[in-house]
Amino acid sequence: MHRTRAPADHLAWPSIVGAAFALAPLLGGCSSGSSSRAGPGQDGGADAAGDCCTGGDGGSRAEGGQGGGGDAGHEGGAREGGAGDSGAPGDSTGVIAVSANTFLGSLGVNTHIDQGFDATKYVMPLQYTGIRNLRDGERNLASTVRVHQQTGVRVDLGAGTDLTGILAAGKTLAAAGALLSFEGPNEPNNFPATYGGQQGGGSGTWVPIAQYQRDLYAAVKGDATLGQYPVFSVSEDGAETDDVGLQFLTIPAGAGIGMPDGTKYADYANPHNYVSGNAGTYVDNVAWQAADPTLNGSWDGLSGEYGVTWGKHFQGYSTAALQALPRVTTETGWDSTGNPGGEPVQGVVLVNTYLAQFKRGWTYTFIYELVDQQGSTGDQGIYHADFTPKLLATYIHDLTTVLADTVTLASPGRLDYTVAGEPATVHDLLLQKSTGAFELVVWDERASGADSVTVNLTTPRKTVNLYDVTTGSTPTKTLSNVSAVPLSLSDHAVVIEVLE
Repeated sequence: MHRTRAPADHLAWPSIVGAAFALAPLLGGCSSGSSSRAGPGQDGGADAAGDCCTGGDGGSRAEGGQGGGGDAGHEGGAREGGAGDSGAPGDSTGVIAVSANTFLGSLGVNTHIDQGFDATKYVMPLQYTGIRNLRDGERNLASTVRVHQQTGVRVDLGAGTDLTGILAAGKTLAAAGALLSFEGPNEPNNFPATYGGQQGGGSGTWVPIAQYQRDLYAAVKGDATLGQYPVFSVSEDGAETDDVGLQFLTIPAGAGIGMPDGTKYADYANPHNYVSGNAGTYVDNVAWQAADPTLNGSWDGLSGEYGVTWGKHFQGYSTAALQALPRVTTETGWDSTGNPGGEPVQGVVLVNTYLAQFKRGWTYTFIYELVDQQGSTGDQGIYHADFTPKLLATYIHDLTTVLADTVTLASPGRLDYTVAGEPATVHDLLLQKSTGAFELVVWDERASGADSVTVNLTTPRKTVNLYDVTTGSTPTKTLSNVSAVPLSLSDHAVVIEVLE
C-alpha cells in the first residue's frame, strides 16, 4: 500500500541549504488532525493557488454536493466566484450551481520547465486542453513567464528547500501575473532535502522539513507582494518519522509534539492521492474513492496524510475536520501502459478524476504529467513523448470546450433536478456559465457494464443539448420542450446543457 518510488524515476531536485532564514512561526489557524509511498513517477514542482474553496460531503437531492462551500441539499454545496455576470436566475428552488469558470480554474498539470525541457513545446498542448495551472519550479523562469504569456496559465511554485530562490522566483511570477501558489518540499520520504545545514526526510528526522515549511509560510505571508498567495503543504507528510506536526495546517494548542503549538505550515493540505492507487487496479468508483477525504484506502488520500499518518500513526485531524479541510492535489495520474486499460481507461479515469476531486471539495487538481517520460520513466503523460495527444488530451479538450467560460459568476443560479435511478457509481456536478446556461455534468465510474438513469427537470425546458466528452465537443443530440432526459452511462462523462 505504501510505495516507494525508485530515484531513477525522477529528476530529483537539488539539495539546497536555506540557513539565511530563521523566521518565527505564525500562530493561529486550523486545529486537526510514514518511510515511503506515493504515486508512480512523481516529480518536484509546485502548484498554484488562487480561489480558496473547500467543501465536504453532505446530503443529496440529485447525487451529492458541489465542490467547495456548503449548500444544504448537496454534498459540499456551491462555490461562490468573484465579480462577474450573475447569469440567469434559473429556478427558485433546487441545486445551487457552481460557476463553470471556477471549475475550469481548478484544472492543473505537472510540467518540467525547471528541469530544462523546452517550454515552447508546452504551449500548444496547454492551449488545446484548456488546462489553466502548472506545477513547476523556480529555475528557467523566463521560459515559464513566456508560457504564461501565451496560454494564461498560472504556476504553483516550489518543491525544493531554497527559500531565497523560491521567494525571488515568486516575486518574478507575481509581477508577470503568473503566480498561483507556493508549495512545500516534494515527497521528502522519497527525496530527502537539506535545510539549515541539516538533511531532513527519508528515514531520518523530519525537523528540517518542518522548519523549512514553517519558514516558507512565514516568509510568504509576511511579504507585502506575496502575502495574498496561498501556501500548499509538504506532500507525503504521512511518512513523518518523528512527530513534527506536518499532519496539521496549524499545530493546535496542547498538541505536545516536536514543534511548538501554533506553528503555521500551510493554507492547504496537499496529498498525492494518485487515482491509480497503490494496488494499481481498475475498479468501480476509482476516481470517486481516491477523492474521498475520509477513506483510508489504497489511494494515499487525505485520511492517511492528515488524519492518522500512515507511517508512524501520528494523530492529526478528526474525520469530521477532514471533510472541511482546505485541500489540493498536486499529483495524481494513470499510466497509459503501466496501469490497466491503456489510453482509453486513462482518458476516462482522469477526466472523472478532475470532476470527482472538484465535486468532493478539492480546490485544485494537478495531473502528473503533461508529457510522457519527462519527470519519470513512465507513460503518465496527457501527451506522448513526441507530443502527439493521447485520448486523454482529446477528452479534456472536449470537456473544457463544452464548458468554456472566462467570467466567474458572483451568484450562480439554481436548477431544480433529480437523477432517478442513480446508482452508487453515477455522480453529477451542476455548473453555470456567465451566459446563464446550466451545464449538468453526469458521469459514471463503472469499470465494466452500464447504467440507465433519467434526469428529471422539474420545469420543462425549451432547449437541452447533450454532449459526450469521448465523442467530441459538439452536441450529440438536441432536445426540445423536455422535462426528462434519459441517459445510458458507462465509464465517462456526459454534459446536459440547459439553455432555456
